[in-house]
Amino acid sequence: MNVYKDRHDKQRIYYREPGKPQVALPGPLYSEEFWTAYHKAKAAEPVSAGKAPVAGSMGAAIQGYYKSAEFAQLAASSKQVYRRILDSFAKVHGHAPIAGLQTRHINGLIDAKAETPAAANILRKRLSSVFEYAKSVGMIQVNPAKEAKRIKTKSKGYRTWTEADIAAYREQWGEGTPERIAMEVLLHTGLRRSDAVRLGWQHLVDDTFVIWTKKSQEIVELHIPIHRDLGFILDLPRGKETFISTVYGKARSEKSFTNWIREAAHKAGLPSNSSPHGLRKAACRRLAESGCTALEIMSITGHRDIKEIERYTKAAEMKRLSRAAMAKSEQSFIIKLTNPNDGLVES
Repeated sequence: MNVYKDRHDKQRIYYREPGKPQVALPGPLYSEEFWTAYHKAKAAEPVSAGKAPVAGSMGAAIQGYYKSAEFAQLAASSKQVYRRILDSFAKVHGHAPIAGLQTRHINGLIDAKAETPAAANILRKRLSSVFEYAKSVGMIQVNPAKEAKRIKTKSKGYRTWTEADIAAYREQWGEGTPERIAMEVLLHTGLRRSDAVRLGWQHLVDDTFVIWTKKSQEIVELHIPIHRDLGFILDLPRGKETFISTVYGKARSEKSFTNWIREAAHKAGLPSNSSPHGLRKAACRRLAESGCTALEIMSITGHRDIKEIERYTKAAEMKRLSRAAMAKSEQSFIIKLTNPNDGLVES
């Protein structure tokens, strides 16, 4: 990125890649227009450019993985993230013969990232996918990442929005504002941002949203009944591409959408880590606290791993049981006020 002010004191912003022409981006910096143009320029940039890797090398395995059926089934956003991680790895280790790599070598790479355990675990997963591909084409016999160490992390991931967060956001953004519409869509559908930003009239069948989503390399058809608090969606104008749109009526990109929601949440006084995914987690929490089973929640959100949803239902069940336990205790040891001369008596 190249940012400076010209002789007229006007800010100039350019997207730059080594050895390639720079692309002018609109200002102001980090505005919605900036992010839209930035991600467009980034998406247009060819990935993994350079001379072909040596046959049998780690770089060759990565290039082959990019052309595999497994990689083709990934969502576009996942492909971009995977490429960024693997291309960075290939720049340093792409020359290494893949047949010589052992679990101890992968452990060494993980140890080198010990200060960022989440990044270390993600690298292990991405390399494991490449090694599985390499096994399928006969480049190696064993996946050296399969038995590699996993680093425990304390992070719980994206922060779940609380009811206080939701109330404060609604206080800041009135009904009908784009920011309010986006929040309500996320909260009452449980959709991922990549699906929420493309949700529109074409997905409405009677009183249900029917939308296809890709989850864990599998296509899933979701049927999400319209929540009563989302009924206002039926009164929105039909001229826009999507329910969540820009002031020009165009669909928002995934990444600019995240920054837009974060900024809207910040103006409402919410913590800086208030993200669209945190609203998806709030939708799961609400469903669990309403007494929904893990399978019922998964039918709304499209999750494929029941363990992830069981965390919400377990927390909700513990809350319910704690209240029931305290109510039983109160009934068992009632403190009655009798004759003032007798004082307090337990029964």
